[in-house]
Amino acid sequence: MCRFRCLRQISILTVGLAVLFLVFYMQKETDTAHPAYESLLFDDSRVHTIDIRMDDWEVFLENASRKEYSSCTIVVDGEIYEHAGLRVKGHNSRRLIEKYGWDRYSLKVEFDHYIGRQSYHGLDKLSLDTSFQDNSYLKNYLTYDMMAHMGVPAPLTSYVWLTVNGSPWGLYLAVEEPEEAFAIRNYGADYGQLYKPDYKSLEDENTDIALCYTDDSPDSYENIFRKARFPVSEEEKTELIEALRCLSEGEVLETAVDVEEVLRYFTVQVFVVNMDSYLGRTGHNYFLYVEDGRLQMLPWDYNLAYGTYSLGMPNPLNDAEKYVNYPIDTPAEGEVMLKRPLFHQLMLKEEYYEEYHRLFDVFLKTYFENGTFERTVDEITELIHPYVQQDPTAFCSYEDYRTAVETIRRFGLLRARSIRGQLEGEIPSTIRGQSIDRSSFVNASSVWIPDMGEIADLKEKQKNKSEDIGYE
Repeated sequence: MCRFRCLRQISILTVGLAVLFLVFYMQKETDTAHPAYESLLFDDSRVHTIDIRMDDWEVFLENASRKEYSSCTIVVDGEIYEHAGLRVKGHNSRRLIEKYGWDRYSLKVEFDHYIGRQSYHGLDKLSLDTSFQDNSYLKNYLTYDMMAHMGVPAPLTSYVWLTVNGSPWGLYLAVEEPEEAFAIRNYGADYGQLYKPDYKSLEDENTDIALCYTDDSPDSYENIFRKARFPVSEEEKTELIEALRCLSEGEVLETAVDVEEVLRYFTVQVFVVNMDSYLGRTGHNYFLYVEDGRLQMLPWDYNLAYGTYSLGMPNPLNDAEKYVNYPIDTPAEGEVMLKRPLFHQLMLKEEYYEEYHRLFDVFLKTYFENGTFERTVDEITELIHPYVQQDPTAFCSYEDYRTAVETIRRFGLLRARSIRGQLEGEIPSTIRGQSIDRSSFVNASSVWIPDMGEIADLKEKQKNKSEDIGYE
């Protein structure tokens, strides 16, 4: 009898432990602030593995321009997810990759595209960034790290060794897509609305992307509303338009803008000199978050940052001195600046202007002047360099990669020194001031911006790819 009682007690204890384990596991998986995928795929202390299994991979590449989802199996660090959605990512980058005969595209993986609610430990969607026009493989990683350092809600990232049907394809950067999982992680279950404003044609006026108020009609803001990440209610449309109206008037800005978050965003955004952004001619490449009628600006897409966007334009400047010393108070020409109210209107308020400068001071002290930036570059380079060395689809040689790493390191350190001089009044902090006096500029002659990667390289590197990366 005692034997049976003991067995019964052991069984009850075993079931109890199993229930406790299940409860613990479920809590871990559903922790909104720290979802499981954050410590799994987005543990950036190691290079992860992703294998794409697809029978018609060549057909998928041939149809890249369609940017349509195809079904595939995704294996993440050994975990298998069947019937995930996969498509090519990018506009101009995709077009140029195709134009010059490459097939190393950036990709989007949507776990729940074909199977509702399927996720990778709570993650619904991720991007695989190809490091196009980024020979250092660092531009996106470093910028998102800077944003997170400054308290800006930024996508999680980690490096992955990508294979296709088991064969090596290359080193990519996995990036958490700002969709439902991102919103829950950063804002909780009762998150607001998320938009990715973008133009249909760059030749259009695109005042909505610039966040300019025109009138109260939702039709005037199509480039925002058609790019919403979640279904948009009429109330949410009215809420956004009212925030833009308030922004245009420049009064009681704190009711329409999360001022502290936006200033933190612009601190990093201006530092990295990304001309293909809200502060550039295109005005896009950002996410807009709206909750309780207040706007936040979220970071996205930095492969053309660090002064490299001009390299894709006619008669490129390649002017390291200009971009290293780029002014922090007017980080765009007047005709652009006046049409960017989310920056312009804040800078007109003395208290916000002073806070912007204070945040720059904090950023320089805690990320550059204490050695964090250099340590981060060293640690990530040490982590990824063996993978870059054997990357079979790389856009550059390993030697070019090493040069690019040193170039972005020098650019960052010199940029920090220039901004310190601008904050202390030793270097002009406006375009007008710099047009009058460049005598105090930080010397940037050691930086050759094209070494970070330029479009002109692609044709030559395609021709020499066999020699550069060991193809037979």
